[in-house]
Amino acid sequence: MFKSKQEGSLVYKCTVRLLDDSDVVECEFQAFHKGIYLLDYLCGELNIKEKDYFGLRYVDSSKQRHWLDLAKSLIKQSKELDPILFSLRVKFYPADPFRLTGISRIMLYKQLKRDLRHGRLYCSFGEAAALGALIVQEELGDYNEKIHIGDYVSSLELALRQTESLEKKIIELHKKREVGQDSFSAIYDFLGIARTLETYGIEPHPVKDHRGSQLYIGINNSGISTFIAGKRSQHFRWNEVHKINFEGKMFIAHLSYTDASREPKKHTIGFKCPSGAACRYLWRCAIEQMLFFTLPNSENAAVVSGGGFFSWGTKFRYTGRTEREILTENINALREQKINGSSSSKRKASSVPATPSSPQGELSQIRYSSLPRSTMSEPLGSSIIPMNRNHVFGAHNQDQSTCLIDSNGCIQMPILEPVCEEARLRSSNIENVNYLTNPLTGLPYRDLIEHSSTEFGSGYDQARKNKENTKQYTGYASKQYYSLPNPNSNSSAGMTVTKKVDNFSNMHKNSVHSAKTLRKFRLLHAFIPSVIFVAFAMAGTAVFIMESESDLFEQIRNSPEMICLRFHYYQPLKDFFLQKFGRKD
Repeated sequence: MFKSKQEGSLVYKCTVRLLDDSDVVECEFQAFHKGIYLLDYLCGELNIKEKDYFGLRYVDSSKQRHWLDLAKSLIKQSKELDPILFSLRVKFYPADPFRLTGISRIMLYKQLKRDLRHGRLYCSFGEAAALGALIVQEELGDYNEKIHIGDYVSSLELALRQTESLEKKIIELHKKREVGQDSFSAIYDFLGIARTLETYGIEPHPVKDHRGSQLYIGINNSGISTFIAGKRSQHFRWNEVHKINFEGKMFIAHLSYTDASREPKKHTIGFKCPSGAACRYLWRCAIEQMLFFTLPNSENAAVVSGGGFFSWGTKFRYTGRTEREILTENINALREQKINGSSSSKRKASSVPATPSSPQGELSQIRYSSLPRSTMSEPLGSSIIPMNRNHVFGAHNQDQSTCLIDSNGCIQMPILEPVCEEARLRSSNIENVNYLTNPLTGLPYRDLIEHSSTEFGSGYDQARKNKENTKQYTGYASKQYYSLPNPNSNSSAGMTVTKKVDNFSNMHKNSVHSAKTLRKFRLLHAFIPSVIFVAFAMAGTAVFIMESESDLFEQIRNSPEMICLRFHYYQPLKDFFLQKFGRKD
């Protein structure tokens, strides 16, 4: 189905199913398009302004649901889908559904109708009847005895368990509705009831607790909730959730809250998911919901690491805007509209005379700064105070360079000349210096120059000119270190110089040997033993804690991470080794 990546002009086709399953949209995309491209295209076609509340969902080959990642490539996420099918859904249910406007509010209403029909919007019998009556009002209009005859509600699919008693109650409430109301008023009342339900915006995830009891986890704008038999048993608000991660099939939430005695406490809860993929999907949904409703802006969103040691460190980066950013942008837009409206209706005439701070005419658009002008633009000669040359360069540099100050107070720099040791020796008329004609064996010229540059102030310039004039530096280095006496002089002086040269060559060889020893260091040589040591230390510590019966480690043994490690890894390995190497009676 998919062709080579080199064919960049290849166009892929996909089908997007809207909230009404009968409505589908055919879309096209290319290999370089990301998920945000498809969402922007659909929101543009449907005229949805608040697109950040919506998302695209798909199901992979293993029947696992996923939300389309807007920051990743479309073709990479859908390479296993045949045909490529997405579903447009409300991803983030706002706490106040009336914040949405226009088509966005209608789409939220359709999503809630779908949730009620599929059993996700779980409610009591009376609430289900009230919501069903509003749906009938929106779809069929006011009650009419001539048109609405018999069980006219049975033709509509309103709830998951739509019984006869529920249909009779819906008809009764539909008859009591005030005549003359339009469909928008019914939608308004429907959203007002749905927002108060505990299962508003909840996608149930089947899990098991530490006792093995079946329950469901739901995540929405307020926090994390657990449901047993359709009723909420626990609820943890986002300000109480400190961290969320997962370990294999275990979904773990770290809580930090204040009890009735106003003492801060920490607690960790864990739930076992049907599979590792389902656990990762639950963790990602929880992270996205928490960041969208709690972060002030998306710039503060850091990379979240959810997996533990046995989950390969799954990471997630949040993309898109947060709810607070959306609300702030809407408020600023309303303020600008009010300001523009008030400024256009009330124009204020200016009676201030023309001054440099309030120009008129062609210069009316210029804004002058009230800050003092900088003196950096002044001429150098008019702002510099005459200085002594000893203060400029220091008294110890007077032989090398001089500084003159003219009558205007400007500093005049002389033309600097390069300092050459050989020229200095010639100018001093030193005639008794012998030059070495042959280089010393075992010590190259480059090493000589490097050693001289570390001890003399002019060594830097000498090393920089090494490639340009090698002969000159050869003579210079020879004169500095190895000025040998004449043959007619005393032989003891020659022996002394020879010993110095040997000592220097030995010192150089030792330094080269130590440098080679340092270069042989390899990171892997130190990293691999460290990893092995840490792994054995962690394994030994874990075995000691699990096998120990001390009350000191009771809390650690009962933590979700240790429970998961015991039942998924430690106990099977222990049974295996006991079976293989244990004593057989």
